[in-house]
Amino acid sequence: MDYKVGLLGRIALLAGSLFFLAYTIIDEWGVFMISLFIIMVIIQIIFLLRYSESSFKKVRTFLDNIKQDKYSQVYPVKFDGTETDDLHIEFNAILAKLKEDQAEKEANYQYFRSVFKHLSIGLITFGENGEIQIMNTSAKRILNVDELKNVDQIENLNKELFLAIKSLRTGGSELIKIAHPDGIMQLSVYVIELLMRGEKFKLVSLQNIQSELEEKEMEAWQNLVKILTHEIMNSIAPISSLAGTLKGELENQLEKNEGLNPSDLEDYLMGITTIEKRSEGLISFVSDFRSLAHIPAPKFSSIRISNLFEQLETLLHHQIQAGEIHLIKEIDPEELILFGDQTQIEQVMINLTQNAIQAVEESDEKIIRLRAFIDEAGKIIIEVCDTGKGIEEEALGKIFIPFFTTKKKGSGIGLSLSKQIMRRHKGNIQVRSTIGEGTVFKLIFNG
Repeated sequence: MDYKVGLLGRIALLAGSLFFLAYTIIDEWGVFMISLFIIMVIIQIIFLLRYSESSFKKVRTFLDNIKQDKYSQVYPVKFDGTETDDLHIEFNAILAKLKEDQAEKEANYQYFRSVFKHLSIGLITFGENGEIQIMNTSAKRILNVDELKNVDQIENLNKELFLAIKSLRTGGSELIKIAHPDGIMQLSVYVIELLMRGEKFKLVSLQNIQSELEEKEMEAWQNLVKILTHEIMNSIAPISSLAGTLKGELENQLEKNEGLNPSDLEDYLMGITTIEKRSEGLISFVSDFRSLAHIPAPKFSSIRISNLFEQLETLLHHQIQAGEIHLIKEIDPEELILFGDQTQIEQVMINLTQNAIQAVEESDEKIIRLRAFIDEAGKIIIEVCDTGKGIEEEALGKIFIPFFTTKKKGSGIGLSLSKQIMRRHKGNIQVRSTIGEGTVFKLIFNG
C-alpha cells in the first residue's frame, strides 16, 4: 500500500500546486509568486516521475543481476507489510532459487566432467574449428600426450587416426593401429556428431582392443586348426588306409609271382579311383580355403540397387521359378545408389539369396524379400528375408566361421566370404532368425 499512497499523495500535491498556480495567474499575484509556484510544480513533477520509476529501476536492476549471473545480492526486508517489502521478499526468493539451481548445475557439471576424465575409454570432444573442448586421461594415455589444443595436432601423432576422426560421421567406426611406448595398439575409433545450442561438435571414443583382438585371433586360429585338422584327416585317413591295402595286395601278388586276374584289376582300379576322388576333394577344400584367404581389394564404383536386384533375379530366375518361390523387391528410395565393388557385392547377394532359396524349400509359404533403404543413422541397409524354417540359436553364433555349415551339401565358406567382403567395404553383416518363421540377413554399409 505504501507505493500507492505515496503515488496518490504526490499526484494530489501536484494537482494542488497546479490549482494555486492557476489562481495566482488569474488573480495576478505578481511575477515572483507565479514563478515560485511554477518552480514548485516542476519540482513536484520531477519527484513524481522519480518516485514512479523507482520500482521499475529495482526490477531492471534485478533482471540485470540475473542476466549477469549475480545471485548474491540481498534486498532489504523490513517486514512492515508494504508492497516494497513484498517485492524485496519475492526478489530474494527468486535469487536464492536461481543460486541453488546454478550450484546444482555446477555440481552436476563437475561430476560428469570427473566421470568423463576418468573413464577407461579415451574420449575427445572438439568443435567445427577443431578446438578440443575436453580430452580425458585415457585419451592422453593412448595418444601419449600431456595436452592437445586442436584436433589437427593428432596428424603429427598418427595421420591415419587423424583422417579417421575428421572423416567419420555419426555411428562410423574404424580400426586403427598406432605405435605406443607400451607396444602396438589396435584402436577402435567411434564418432558421434552432436548439436548443442546451434554449435556442431564431435565426440570421439578411442578404445584399445589389442588384447581382445589377440584373444579372438587365438580363438579363430584354434577353430581354424580344428576345422583344417578335421577336414584333412577325413580325406587323408581313407586315402592312407586304401593305399596301404592296395600296397599289401600288390606286394602279396608279387611275392607269389602270380598274374593279375580281371577281378583283382577291377578292385585295384576302384581303389585308385577312390583315392583320386578323395584327393580331388582335398584339393577342392584347399582351393576354397585359398579363395577365402585371398579376397582382392574392392574396386569402388556406383551401384544402382534396383539394377543389382534385377540382375540377381535374372541370374537366379531358374531356381526361383523351379522352387515356386515368390520374390519381392522393395527399394526406398527407388533411385538408391550404393558405392562399392559391383562384382563382390553381387557375390554376397548371390550367396545370401541362394541360402534363402534353400531355406524355403520345405516351407508352405515360399517368400524371399529383398529390401534396400536408408536407416535413421543415414546408413544404406540391404536385407535378404526368407520364410524358411530358421536357424537354431546354437548355429547362429557359428554360421560365419569358415567351413561351418548346417546344410548337407555346401563348403561352408559362403557366409564367411560374404562377411570378409563386407568388412572390406567398411560395413558389416548381421543375422536374426526365428525358428519356424524365417531368417533375415542384414547388410550394413557405413558409407
